[in-house]
Amino acid sequence: MTRQVPDLPEAHVRKHLQEVLDTCRETNTAPSVLMLARRLGLSNTTFRRRYPEIAREIADHRAAPPTLRSGPTEHDRLVARNAKLRRRNRDLNSQLALAIAQIQFLTLRAAKLEEDLKAQTNVTRLADRRFRR
Repeated sequence: MTRQVPDLPEAHVRKHLQEVLDTCRETNTAPSVLMLARRLGLSNTTFRRRYPEIAREIADHRAAPPTLRSGPTEHDRLVARNAKLRRRNRDLNSQLALAIAQIQFLTLRAAKLEEDLKAQTNVTRLADRRFRR
């Protein structure tokens, strides 16, 4: 047996529709017939049967591209900031790897130049002679 649901005035339903649309705009979500039907204490099917025009309006709102609001939400700002920090971190890591490679190269080059300099001068260091004996 089904329960009898009284007919709600269309003005009352439209008032709740506007509240649902406002809430969806604030939370950046899409409105749904089920959302409005639950708010009114109706099943989805009953709502669609009794208020087909309003159900079509909600479908139109869902199909329409999202409107630009006054600015990005807090979540959008955090996502953008996180992406920017990740890019910056990746850039810094690559710069650090390059700096490490340059230091290694310069260290090896300095050691090679020092060996070449010693070989060219033919100077025997006293410290080297003491250890040979």
